[in-house]
Amino acid sequence: MKYFNKNIPFNDLPDLPPKKKLETTEILKHTIQANKLLAELKGFCLTLPNPNLLLNTIVLQESKESSAIEDIVTTQDELYKATLDLNDSISNHAAKEVLLYRQAIYWGLEEMQKKDLITTNLMVGIMRKIKNTTQGIRKNPGTKLANPTTGKIIYTPPEGEEIIRKKLATLEVFINDDEYSSLDPLIKMALIHYQFEAIHPFGDGNGRTGRILNVLFLINKKLIGLPVIYLSYYIIQNKPDYYRLLREVTEKQNWQEWVIFILKGVAETSQMTLQKINAILDLKKKSEDLLRQTLKSSYSREFSDLLFSYPYIKIKVLEQHGIAKRQTASVYLQKLAQVKLLIPLKMGKETYYINHQLMNILSK
Repeated sequence: MKYFNKNIPFNDLPDLPPKKKLETTEILKHTIQANKLLAELKGFCLTLPNPNLLLNTIVLQESKESSAIEDIVTTQDELYKATLDLNDSISNHAAKEVLLYRQAIYWGLEEMQKKDLITTNLMVGIMRKIKNTTQGIRKNPGTKLANPTTGKIIYTPPEGEEIIRKKLATLEVFINDDEYSSLDPLIKMALIHYQFEAIHPFGDGNGRTGRILNVLFLINKKLIGLPVIYLSYYIIQNKPDYYRLLREVTEKQNWQEWVIFILKGVAETSQMTLQKINAILDLKKKSEDLLRQTLKSSYSREFSDLLFSYPYIKIKVLEQHGIAKRQTASVYLQKLAQVKLLIPLKMGKETYYINHQLMNILSK
């Protein structure tokens, strides 16, 4: 590889796979552990009677953490309130960005499954959903990445739409071509994530797009069935190492530490997500008896599922899901507040009912 200069567009960014031994003893040890824990998470999700119940809460947490990596920070309260106000104006900008990210995950999953491929067009589409824009591949010169604290340039990505498209096309082949199937998919995912971030194809939204591609790749390779893995939480907890190791691959070809970092992330995240899902299901099971006692003949599984899909809920949500009409819905929620299953929160003219025990699990 030619000498890397952080001030010059890295148009010589090498294609994948790297000319380095990747299946070292240390990497393989972490690969086995990550695959084991990911398989446990996948298997557990397959046993769930209603796996989509978890999607609204887990995907929203992933969206929140991934956005926080880019310093788009919202509170749990603001976020869950915003999920109920989609048809109204959402005043909190950060919450709006997080919800766009969630929408991009669902859109990307649906589009990927149509062709069973991850393509450049898919990447562009995900970025457009995240940023709510019609922009595409970077055209203008001058993009430089700087240290947010010191302002010093740390990396200048490839420049010129033709060069960027060529690099994305080569990456697309690496992602989808069976020629590279001898590499464990989790090792491959680590390589893909680095390469996408190094190409840095968009003016904005690269980090979030790259993190969505991680979970789509895992689903595409049948390593997990639903986008329930929480990888952004691991990255934000280890943010300095994440950016340091990305730079070290570019500057020193330090693939070993980068791949191990990602493998550890998959292992820790799989374990954490499994614990969180178990905690949610345990809480739901414990709440069922109180729900039945309180609502009696009005109890329904659909209503119970709804309470664990939306940590914040209001009358209109019950109406929209056909649970009850306005007056009856109000009575139901008030009854659940009386037995402390929900906590009412008056905000302006609207009353929100908070599943506070679920919020405690999600906030940990």
